[in-house]
Amino acid sequence: MGREWIENDCLKVGINTVGAVMFSLQDSAGKEYLWQGDEAVWKNQDVEIFPYIARLTEGKYTFRGKTYSMGRHGILVGRELQVADQKKDRLTLRLRSDDDTRRSYPFEFVYEITFLLVDNHLKVQYHIQNLCDTPMYFAVGGHPGFQVPIDKMLDFTDYYLQFEDGVVPKQVGFTPQCFLDGTLREYPLDSKNRIALHHGLFDDDAIVLLDAGSSVELGSDRDHHKIRVVFPDMKYVGFWHMPRLEAPYVCIEPWSSLPSRQDIIEDFEKQENLLSLEGRGEYHNEWSIEIF
Repeated sequence: MGREWIENDCLKVGINTVGAVMFSLQDSAGKEYLWQGDEAVWKNQDVEIFPYIARLTEGKYTFRGKTYSMGRHGILVGRELQVADQKKDRLTLRLRSDDDTRRSYPFEFVYEITFLLVDNHLKVQYHIQNLCDTPMYFAVGGHPGFQVPIDKMLDFTDYYLQFEDGVVPKQVGFTPQCFLDGTLREYPLDSKNRIALHHGLFDDDAIVLLDAGSSVELGSDRDHHKIRVVFPDMKYVGFWHMPRLEAPYVCIEPWSSLPSRQDIIEDFEKQENLLSLEGRGEYHNEWSIEIF
């Protein structure tokens, strides 16, 4: 298991080669912004998602008449990725399809994720190659958890999620079992285009929004520290902490796609929101975290 570090004059980031997940995000003064995990609340700090977002009904899907099983958030969880390139301020990790990945995901591919520091930004870049002659179906997404309160002298309820001016997000409906229920409704923001944080927001699990703009800011009127997540090419963004707990963190999750519908074993060739990459094609996407 490799625990690698990258840094520049503004940020220092720790990345685990198992799962391609961050375990630390610090500023130049050593202040930690990433949730550090707690077995009683949520043991993780981050999840990198590929090739499926969240849950599949019965943990299964079909492709060309054959049924496959896959765990929550895909095949990266718990899997060692290879270091493809490393410099002081960047790290690229790679996963190439093999016999093990084919058991749950029957495609030939190369998945690369690059963590790149530019000033006070951490850029997360995806480069995916389809090695097949036929289309490949997949999703990508991030799941970093940020400590809230950022300033330990404040409370969780002192913070908010700030959206861009003019944004009118729509909430994707979920069943109590956390599958899609087919509904979509406008999600109300306050007069400042914010969601004020309180623990009850997540009593029904994640809030997943469509048409939420291209960035969201985690901040407080009482704290000069802020976190901005920018996701111009992700269709959805989710917000989560462990339901029905006063958990001192919030995950901000840029997603390309959505989970399974309730009680439906999805066919990857037919699920409308999955990404489709043509044979021998390449896919690029990027989202970022700004600390200021």
